[in-house]
Amino acid sequence: MIQSIFLKRRCIVFAGAMLAWLAGPAAMAASLPLTELAKPGRVLMLRHALAPGVGDPANFRLGDCSKQRNLDAAGRRQAVDLGRRLAQAGISSARVYSSQWCRTLETARLLELGAVTELPALNSFFELAESRESNIAALRRFLARLPADGPPVVLVTHQVTITAITGAYASSGGGVILQVDGSLTPRVVGEVSAN
Repeated sequence: MIQSIFLKRRCIVFAGAMLAWLAGPAAMAASLPLTELAKPGRVLMLRHALAPGVGDPANFRLGDCSKQRNLDAAGRRQAVDLGRRLAQAGISSARVYSSQWCRTLETARLLELGAVTELPALNSFFELAESRESNIAALRRFLARLPADGPPVVLVTHQVTITAITGAYASSGGGVILQVDGSLTPRVVGEVSAN
């Protein structure tokens, strides 16, 4: 009986440790105010705003928005609202990069933080598993080149990309703030909620 209780406790402790290990940085990320992005060397990895559905249609074609899952009216409002929240937090401009998917480009433009530059390393690999490693490696190199004392950077991307870089899950219109430091693995500072 005592051995059985001891064994159950060990299993519970082991399971808890495994869950914490699997959660990684996401479990440690705190919710942050948007003003955090104004600090030097900060990067917001932002998931595109609301776009109903999962993945993309079977006839998906890059550059053709009619062949992709796109923002709906609520998603557009969400992106505009986030742009307003950023402006209220004192961030009226940033270097903005986006995946080449229509829903990320539209989200990035609706933030109204400045010109939007397409960055293929931010592209989704949700249905393109063969692109995962090359995308992540290219994105890590991009992050390592950003100056640690630089202005705000916003990277509009997809949930799979955010999770691969940070270990965190971001809901539509939410994201994770990083502190770049010249390394391939910038520090997760915390999360930004969608609302």
